[in-house]
Amino acid sequence: MKELKYQCMNCGTCCSEVPGTIEEPTYKRIPLYPDEADRLIKIAKKRYIPFKIIEDLVFPDEKNQKILVVTWRVRLDNNNKQCAFHIKNGCQVHDMKPLACRAYPLAIKQEDAFNFKISIDPLCKWVIKNYDNLCNIDFEQIKKIFPHEYIYAQEHLNRNKSIMLKLKELENSNKIKIFRKISNKDFNKYLKQWKRVEIRV
Repeated sequence: MKELKYQCMNCGTCCSEVPGTIEEPTYKRIPLYPDEADRLIKIAKKRYIPFKIIEDLVFPDEKNQKILVVTWRVRLDNNNKQCAFHIKNGCQVHDMKPLACRAYPLAIKQEDAFNFKISIDPLCKWVIKNYDNLCNIDFEQIKKIFPHEYIYAQEHLNRNKSIMLKLKELENSNKIKIFRKISNKDFNKYLKQWKRVEIRV
């Protein structure tokens, strides 16, 4: 275990759509904070790369009738089913990658609307290759095996927590009101009708 250190295999799994079925469709979630989305869109336009994003984590604000966008996610519904920045030899924006990409294969998992945790993506080829050594590791071992990725995952987690704290502060000061219970029908209606407001920290 002491010798085990994560080494990216440049396989592109982290940049690619996750196969699903008609009964159980699924998607790879590569979240972007608004500033990260701005940066990548700017680069894509400059390089004529067909990079697209879609809303990821959103909250309907009943008081202002707005959709609060916490994160966007990379759209992978192109011909290659991959991030538009992915190429054969790796990422075209490696030095400017978002936190979610820098942290991979460590991922932020949403437990509920306001709580997250760090986990290991089981689809990573390096993780699959070393699964027997990884299946029962503890938190301290995660930090040793994924030293650089853990730093970014922790930063990612802390940023999520800061955003959730900001939302709670806005609610407590009566500036917004987030639905605690909402039907899918109403939620989809508000998504179509209400303007977007990004939450930035």
